[in-house]
Amino acid sequence: MLDVRRLVLLRELSIRGTVAAVAEAMNLTPSAVSQQLGVLEREAGVQLLRKAGRRLQLTPQADVLVGAAGDVLDVLERAQSSVESTLTSVQGRIRVAVFQSAALALMPAALRTMALEHPDVRVEMVQHEPETALNETWARDFDMVIAEQYPAHAAPRFPGLDQRDLTTDAVRLALPPADTSLVPLSDDDPAVALVDAAEMPWVMEPRGAASRHFAEQTCRRAGFEPDVRYETADLQAQIRLIESGNAVGLMPDLVWAGRSTRCRLLELPEPARRTIFTAQRMSSADSPVTSAFRDALVRAAEQH
Repeated sequence: MLDVRRLVLLRELSIRGTVAAVAEAMNLTPSAVSQQLGVLEREAGVQLLRKAGRRLQLTPQADVLVGAAGDVLDVLERAQSSVESTLTSVQGRIRVAVFQSAALALMPAALRTMALEHPDVRVEMVQHEPETALNETWARDFDMVIAEQYPAHAAPRFPGLDQRDLTTDAVRLALPPADTSLVPLSDDDPAVALVDAAEMPWVMEPRGAASRHFAEQTCRRAGFEPDVRYETADLQAQIRLIESGNAVGLMPDLVWAGRSTRCRLLELPEPARRTIFTAQRMSSADSPVTSAFRDALVRAAEQH
């Protein structure tokens, strides 16, 4: 019989690409990973890996075993959920990936709810970019991801992930206070204000982020190419640049949760809303822990 732990190592190699990356993810040495993969190859009786330059390439037979390893892990995850369902209280651990504005606006209330109602659950949170986090949740690095999706920029889909909408918020043009702006900016007509903002430096997230794509496309539809002088994934840093009169930007409403701002906020000429959603593996859909945490998130979202 094939060893499940070795099958998992093969699956990890298919996901991460190198033995060194597998070793780091699994807290093993590269030599130990290579040795276990060699044993698996002998157990299977077929070649599983071949050299492709400096990398290892999986054979078609290895791909079959990688699919089987995923099926085995799904069965084990569903079995764990079934065991947890027999307990009289919700207990266990959940590892969550979350992007910044959700971490600031939703997580404090959700964590408070979990601490009060399910004190035996350990919630671990890591801030991660949504698209990366979706992939890593599919790969089993996380149990759940809180991600975002902007209009005309669909988030990637991964097989076996259950994606559910949590809430939406408006995306608005954020202008500096009138007394700090480097350029006179209209705040009467959103269309005029957006065109006026073409004369200002813009702050946006780095290239590749969904918000960056949405912001650039919004500017281009208004007839100009934004002067993206400042790039940062830190929305709090973006806000400071706008409030101090050094930039303009597009900001989703959730960033203002629990705080006031001196920014002038205008609806866009083509009103837009961002969707915030959760995703978890379907094999953990019946887990009492993940169900309880998602319920806490829903209640936190309803407060905004």
